[in-house]
Amino acid sequence: MEDIPTQLRKGALELAVLALLAQEPRYGVEIVDELARRPGLETSAGTIYPLLTRLKNSGLVTTTWRESPVGPPRKYYTLSASGVWHFKTQRDAWLRLSTALITLFKEIQS
Repeated sequence: MEDIPTQLRKGALELAVLALLAQEPRYGVEIVDELARRPGLETSAGTIYPLLTRLKNSGLVTTTWRESPVGPPRKYYTLSASGVWHFKTQRDAWLRLSTALITLFKEIQS
């Protein structure tokens, strides 16, 4: 059985990727690098690319190829209209849940 922090992190990873894409279109390695800068969200390309494929297959993201200033073209991921709605809905639910948990944790610390 996986440990609890790993399970929590996996559950939050999709929302974190959607949040990054809500800011601007990004390519896969850029997403991995952005997550790596946030303690607890570090992950590998081997985790991100299958997640991006699932998001694309579910219609939450679209892809376009763009020329790269250094090397081959890159596949950029962008939130679709349904992806924007999904992100906002999930973000709001996460904020309600996390606020309730933080409040509870503060109450039991006393």
